[in-house]
Amino acid sequence: MRQGIHPAYYPESQVSCSCGNSWTVGSTQPAIHTDVCHACHPFFTGEQRIVDTEGQVDRFYQRLERQAEIRAQAEAQEQAAAAGAVSVDDLDLSSRTLNILRKEGFDTAADVLARLEEGEETLLKVQGFGQKSLIEVRKRLRARGYIS
Repeated sequence: MRQGIHPAYYPESQVSCSCGNSWTVGSTQPAIHTDVCHACHPFFTGEQRIVDTEGQVDRFYQRLERQAEIRAQAEAQEQAAAAGAVSVDDLDLSSRTLNILRKEGFDTAADVLARLEEGEETLLKVQGFGQKSLIEVRKRLRARGYIS
């Protein structure tokens, strides 16, 4: 063996746990401090407790809360989109129907949905907007899941 490359060995190294238990082992360190040992570890004691080393459990719960907040925000955005915050241009309507809707001031799908709730006749009263246009609009809104 080469000389001077190996660490010093301490045959009487003292191990102490945060629970107060201590014992002697052979080690390359003169003293060892540990948070959990065989006398206090939940697996060996049968206790149901969480060993929180440096706030890891708290950080885990914070991550879960952030994840839930992100999901809630995503659901809120989906509901806003479902409520008709989509532009009329995004409904893939024919240019004729789209021009008529724009001319009458329908900017979002929510505007069209509000008029449809009043009744189909209100849309049919718009000049140039006929039965074919109504069928097309209802088909596109149904495809997006706005109406059933």
